[in-house]
Amino acid sequence: MPRKRKQQANAWLKELDDLVRGCSGGFLFGIPLVYTMEVWWIGSTLTPAEMLIILGLTLGIVFWLTRTEGFRRTRQHQFFAYFAESVEALALGLICATCLLVLLQEITLFTPLNEALGKLVLESVPFSIGVGLSKAFLSGDRYASTESTENPKPARLNATLEEIGATLTGALVIAFNIAPTDEVPMLSAAATPLSLLALIAASLLISYSIVFVAGFTNQAKRRQQRGIFQRPMSETIMAYLVSLGVSLLMLLFFHKLGPNVPASLWLRYSLILGLPASIGGAAGRLAV
Repeated sequence: MPRKRKQQANAWLKELDDLVRGCSGGFLFGIPLVYTMEVWWIGSTLTPAEMLIILGLTLGIVFWLTRTEGFRRTRQHQFFAYFAESVEALALGLICATCLLVLLQEITLFTPLNEALGKLVLESVPFSIGVGLSKAFLSGDRYASTESTENPKPARLNATLEEIGATLTGALVIAFNIAPTDEVPMLSAAATPLSLLALIAASLLISYSIVFVAGFTNQAKRRQQRGIFQRPMSETIMAYLVSLGVSLLMLLFFHKLGPNVPASLWLRYSLILGLPASIGGAAGRLAV
């Protein structure tokens, strides 16, 4: 019986790994479109027939991607297995889009059902595609064994600077594209203190999952990186603070913030832009 329980536990852990990998890929590919108000508006006007067409086309694209790679490590090369995985990828895309739209207050209890469904369906397209692409472009050996060695201080410092540079680059790419838009002020107007706290938690959780849980490229190497912030949690917090700094600089650069803007808005804008920036920073660190 203990052996059977162990096998069941391993199966559940393996399933959790696959789901986290799929969601992480979805967040990496889908986050820019969540911060696009035109998509919110188009989604709110979709008819049920248009929603079904979009879901059908997305399922077809994801099915094709699943035939190529998919998001699971072990595959069954059968039509129904491919189809089941494609439906799972579409469901994960919808779940990821729902979480972010609710977190950003774009969908609330007062949002009309048709508007909410339209936004979810349209926003789920890049998330579902990201799930389907996650293993193809970001796969790595999570369980690769490596030896830990003591490194001199200069090596630790260089590794830390390398991690910060990778985070800066990834965060800058995303934040530079979102900071000049009107989405950040719009989302800030609807944000509550509780939703901002949830935003911080989501930023940390998603970036941690992308770098240390999902099994993407060089993850085993990252788990024993030589930098000063050598532990996964401390590295995640450090990278988030760097991403917030990048967000703040981009908002200043594009004149979204200034000396006449209340301090509360400085905090709100930075936290709202910090979510996509931290995901971009996590993607940057995957390349280190």
